[in-house]
Amino acid sequence: MTENTKIENTAGASAPSAAPVRAARPSFGGSRGGAGRGPARGGSNNRGGAGSKGGPSRGGRGGAGFERARPEFDTKMIQIRRVTRVVAGGRRFSFSVAIVAGNGKGSVGVGIGKAADTATAIEKATKSAKKTMIKVRLTDAMMIPHSVEAKEASARVIIMPAAGRGMVAGSAVRNVLELAGIKNVRAKILSGSKNKLNIARAAVKALSTLRSNKVRAEA
Repeated sequence: MTENTKIENTAGASAPSAAPVRAARPSFGGSRGGAGRGPARGGSNNRGGAGSKGGPSRGGRGGAGFERARPEFDTKMIQIRRVTRVVAGGRRFSFSVAIVAGNGKGSVGVGIGKAADTATAIEKATKSAKKTMIKVRLTDAMMIPHSVEAKEASARVIIMPAAGRGMVAGSAVRNVLELAGIKNVRAKILSGSKNKLNIARAAVKALSTLRSNKVRAEA
């Protein structure tokens, strides 16, 4: 009995040798919440990588592969007014927009649009400008061949060629000449009118009276 007891005590004494096995268990838990979890999640959340659905792939939509089509005509708003109409039920508000449209190659026009909101008024004015567009007779150097003059309502405009002077014009006349693509030109407003719509219409009317045997060849 004494020998058996000693053997059992000896076996019990060997129990501390199992302590390292129990101490090694935190390494399994550490792989869940410690260093093991950080890299795993960091790798799965790498949305900005080259092959993921993150920033670079979204930015690629607006990159070199996607180009917005350039409109055929450039436009410039020269006047916008809010118009009030009094009716039996109160006041009705609308917008009136004047726009100059041109392609920079000798075509230019002025249009006006009216609507309850500005976006629709601009769209109507652009369509009107394209519908009333004229083809200006220009030389090979994109200059007018001679001086012209026109009058619209109370606005009176004179346009003259000026070699080597560049663009010397103001108000709505400058917008008309720029969108028509005319270079080396000088313009004057001979009236006291400040109405930009009438000034632009007078400039277009003056350009429509150009007469020349030497017309710029169309591209």
